[in-house]
Amino acid sequence: MKSAIYLDYNATSPIRDEVIEAVTAAMQAVGNPSSVHSAGRDARARVEEARAQLAAFVNARPRDVVFTSGGTEASNTVIRGCGAKTILLSAIEHECGFAAAKEAGVPVEVIPVDANGSVRLDALETLLTKAEKPALVSIMYANNEMGILQDLKAVVKVAKAHDALVHTDAVQAAGRVPLDFKELGVDYMTLSAHKIGGPQGVGAVVLGPTVPLKALVSGGGQELSRRSGTENVAGITGYGVAAMEAMVALGDMNHIAALRDKLEADIRAHANDVIIVGSKGDRVANTSCLIMPGVKGETQVMHFDLNRICISSGSACSSGKVKVSHVLTAMGFAPEEAECSIRVSLGYRTTEEDIDRFVDAWKSIYNRTRAR
Repeated sequence: MKSAIYLDYNATSPIRDEVIEAVTAAMQAVGNPSSVHSAGRDARARVEEARAQLAAFVNARPRDVVFTSGGTEASNTVIRGCGAKTILLSAIEHECGFAAAKEAGVPVEVIPVDANGSVRLDALETLLTKAEKPALVSIMYANNEMGILQDLKAVVKVAKAHDALVHTDAVQAAGRVPLDFKELGVDYMTLSAHKIGGPQGVGAVVLGPTVPLKALVSGGGQELSRRSGTENVAGITGYGVAAMEAMVALGDMNHIAALRDKLEADIRAHANDVIIVGSKGDRVANTSCLIMPGVKGETQVMHFDLNRICISSGSACSSGKVKVSHVLTAMGFAPEEAECSIRVSLGYRTTEEDIDRFVDAWKSIYNRTRAR
């Protein structure tokens, strides 16, 4: 039997060996980082080392990094805790952004995108002119379904002209493009460990030194009273190591982009009706969103699974739900097209042989469905 191929890095990535080693060592130790004895101080040292590592990863101050249980909690903390009286989100935001905005209890505006998935700056300008202040603009840096990168600096320029705060969900951008919190000019950035080879269940908020952030989780006042609860020492330790490994791995993105481009070129050469979403825009190197007209995404996922290839249909963060992608419909695709999409996401273990096997399996289902 052929070995399994994993092409779903945007859902979660394999944990790096260096991370497993660091997490194992942290779990073999004992100590609450809030305790003042030596064991507690050792645990605190692990947390603070990881905080410094993550801060270096995104060019921020360590004291401005707040650890959370993941990207979803991080985005909820920002969107619900920034004190905004109006929240503006792009039409292709992650579902947790829309859910958090709904819970915030303030007016919510949706910023349309163009056919390439880029935020329409003219629409943002109009919406901000009418919005009650202070407003929060929340824009994903890299979309989780098709990898499109937003021009965050342009978004920030428009937002700041209206004294609005800016949050970016950079979960899918981390480890795929360089992140510079200070240069981007955003007020909040949210991140997740398991997308870059770290443990699941760990994330972070990075925030500007003077911006507001009300705690979503109250209690003992950990994380400078911005997120209470005993820190996940082992997970946070692993996150720090993963961030350092991801910084080094940025040099491999050209190789991953070449594999992604090969995949798309081989499929285009075989089928002239395939749609490669976002291919005309600026994308992260590892992501390809493919529409095979007439074949539902979940059918394709099952076909690939039978061929021992793991991919996704749309987002993998909706608790197994199968529904039409709001991202694709916001970009102008008809529902019958959007429901035929799959997402292929590559990573540090992906090989050319993996790509060839994927393309062969894609051709197989394509040919079978066209022969009817």
